Amino acid sequence: MKRKAVIDRLREEARRRGFVFETEELTNHTAFYVGGHRSTLKRHTEIDEITAKAFWDQFASVFGKGWWRS
Repeated sequence: MKRKAVIDRLREEARRRGFVFETEELTNHTAFYVGGHRSTLKRHTEIDEITAKAFWDQFASVFGKGWWRS
């Protein structure tokens, strides 16, 4: 899965639910802030499905469990 698609899904969900979506470039990662929660993602063009789901799951406290499935 393309990195852009992983990020776009998170950004769209934040927008849909009215949360502020922010990014910060770190040394080897990009940090994403949504609803007071922060998570990072490495800068690779391709993100495997397992990593993408684990990344999205880190925002379950903000959006609810399994939010990416809907």
